Amino acid sequence: MIRLHHVPQSRSMRTLWLLHELAVPFEVREWPFDKTLRGPAFLALNPAGRVPALEIDGEVLWETGAITELLCERFPDTGMGRAPGHAERAQWLIWVHFAETISQHAAALTQQHVALYEDSMRSPVVMKIEAKRIEKCYEALEGRLQGREYLLDGGFSAADISVGQAVYMARHFARLDGFAELSVWYDRITARPGFMASLPIDGGLYTRDYYAAWEGQS
Repeated sequence: MIRLHHVPQSRSMRTLWLLHELAVPFEVREWPFDKTLRGPAFLALNPAGRVPALEIDGEVLWETGAITELLCERFPDTGMGRAPGHAERAQWLIWVHFAETISQHAAALTQQHVALYEDSMRSPVVMKIEAKRIEKCYEALEGRLQGREYLLDGGFSAADISVGQAVYMARHFARLDGFAELSVWYDRITARPGFMASLPIDGGLYTRDYYAAWEGQS
């Protein structure tokens, strides 16, 4: 039995997308984006009080990078992973975990724009710095994708899922305009049924894009 504990449009969306691509049976329990995650019921699953948590064969896994690695090892025939000894193993690991570099900046901006509910609580300086850091991540991806359809020459993998979901979050705060290769890649991977199935049915954390809060500032 595989059960994913999930908040729509959060990092757990990364695991949800991967599970759809793996085409294995699983179930989802959705949690609200509120203090429920700090309650004893959820803390028993993830002591950090964050999603995802993944129940699998009587064990609970957490941290998206670790979950991605373990699921790909568990289901190697899907081609989503690159096993130890594979020529693309190092690059696969780099890009799977680069997703967190992007996500930490998107999380800081989610805090500013979504979790803080009054304008006086928000920092335009933080908004601008974190958005610019996302753009630096876009630059790294733009370079990697020159001449490639996917992050790895061997084809679509969990590296594309991990980074793709991070970009999905980040693009609410920093435009993809001007990053031609990144934009084409993003459109390609988000056309996949697995991505579409991971989108929220109703609502989610992000109700709009948030560029105007920092664009045009000196």
